[in-house]
Amino acid sequence: MKQTNTINKWWQNTVVYQIYPRSFQDSNGDGIGDLQGIISRLDYLQDLGIGAIWLSPVCKSPQDDNGYDISDYQDIDPMFGSLDDMEQLIAEAKKRNIRIIMDLVLNHCSDEHRWFIEAKKSRDNPYHDYFVWRDGVEGQYPNDMRATFGGPAWEWVPEVGQYYFHQFSVKQPDLNWDNPAVRREIYDMILWWMDKGAGGFRMDVIDQIAKVPDQKITANGPRLHEYLQQMSRETFQKGDLITVGEAWGATPERAKLYSNPDGSEFSMVFQFEHIGLDQQEGKDKWDLAPLRFVQLKQVLNAWQTQLHNCGWNSLFWNNHDLPRIVSRWGNDSAQYREKSAKMLATILHGMQGTPYVYQGEELGMTNVAYGIEEYRDIETVTMYKERSAAGYSHAEIMRSLHAKSRDNARTPMQWNAQANAGFTTGAPWLKINPNYTAINAADQLGRKDSVYTYYKTLIALRKQLPVLVDGRFELLAAEHPQVFAYTRTNQTDELLVVCNFFGEQVACPVEKDWAEYRLLLTNEAEPTDPTVLQPYEARIYLKKR
Repeated sequence: MKQTNTINKWWQNTVVYQIYPRSFQDSNGDGIGDLQGIISRLDYLQDLGIGAIWLSPVCKSPQDDNGYDISDYQDIDPMFGSLDDMEQLIAEAKKRNIRIIMDLVLNHCSDEHRWFIEAKKSRDNPYHDYFVWRDGVEGQYPNDMRATFGGPAWEWVPEVGQYYFHQFSVKQPDLNWDNPAVRREIYDMILWWMDKGAGGFRMDVIDQIAKVPDQKITANGPRLHEYLQQMSRETFQKGDLITVGEAWGATPERAKLYSNPDGSEFSMVFQFEHIGLDQQEGKDKWDLAPLRFVQLKQVLNAWQTQLHNCGWNSLFWNNHDLPRIVSRWGNDSAQYREKSAKMLATILHGMQGTPYVYQGEELGMTNVAYGIEEYRDIETVTMYKERSAAGYSHAEIMRSLHAKSRDNARTPMQWNAQANAGFTTGAPWLKINPNYTAINAADQLGRKDSVYTYYKTLIALRKQLPVLVDGRFELLAAEHPQVFAYTRTNQTDELLVVCNFFGEQVACPVEKDWAEYRLLLTNEAEPTDPTVLQPYEARIYLKKR
């Protein structure tokens, strides 16, 4: 098979580590993680082997939506530090061959951004057309569109006698990308960050920038790819960056445009098709259901095969909005937590694409089971009130929260078994998971059989084995109800990944001449009979072609 030249970017054999700055490491005792705290932990990340850090938003913000409401794109929020701290982080990371990926919110900004403050003054103000306005009468909305966070998607401003459009919070007015001046401001800001040394950008809800509210179009508007390609030409293509677009509505076909190897749009997109497979069909994430395992294999198989040589995948189980994967689809009991965490990592890191490790995932950190008064996430608190009013029982609501609350991912990083898990000398902004004395980095760094060491090995393998980067994916035993198995194949090697996704021993459905395969990695203490898989057993084999 003729080799293509689509595998030639640094980010195709690297692993990205996502940091939620508020919860990673506090340096000044105020209970909130900060940039200096991240700087102090760069050696840990270098040891792990990651090549880039995606920072959840650190730009200046009133924090109405955890920093996704930016009031100044070219400054740092004081809770995290200063612009000098940011420049130091970029420089210190660079010394360790780690790039910093900024999280940019380009669909909307904060209502406290100077653009919007000016826009509200009059219809003649040059900034007025930076936002999406419609004429109307107070109390009579332009249409019946609803905001994602509840309520109408329109807000009346008496000073101008118009409504502005907001897809999210009322404090997050949507930017008008149809205005070339808005696009120019955004491009200049991105170039400014590139000059500061930013190694890439993750763009929040980027598929919604070309909205047409009069036609009730939010995602995938008619000018979307025109805007993305112009942005890429004006900014990204002037540097060697990793660029990631968040696109909840992406399909493999759309992803071929987003992640075209010619670099005309992004390096890759985040897609979430696999994330909704453990909720009741047609319901929301709080309506729990067993994971549809065979469908999970089908979804991941489609993305792997349809993007091969014509696009690029983002690989993730966790992020700041999702529960901990070892509690969600693994087994967080004392007996199986580490083993199932390694199994889940094996499946993900064996695939084609750029893997993302969310802080604490490499330790097998788990979900929490707090009382309602201990949660901080606005979505969680709102859901409790709404479902209580709708007649759901307290026990039923808490079961859903313990499974799916975003605070599961936001509990502070567990560094050691000392007070506050080594995260802060003060009072942490969010309660620390009580299991930190058993699950922490200090314990795992010193153990050859730890989850951390296993992740470190997987990350190193991606750099050592080209087949992990360029190999063609083939799903095996597609309908098997318990085993996730596949091969990755290039001109010289065949990689075989076999994993038992569940807690019961099972006969291995993959039939091979096992003598031809060398066992590269397993989460079993001792290699076992290849024809039988123990609970949560994972194996990676290599065969020369």
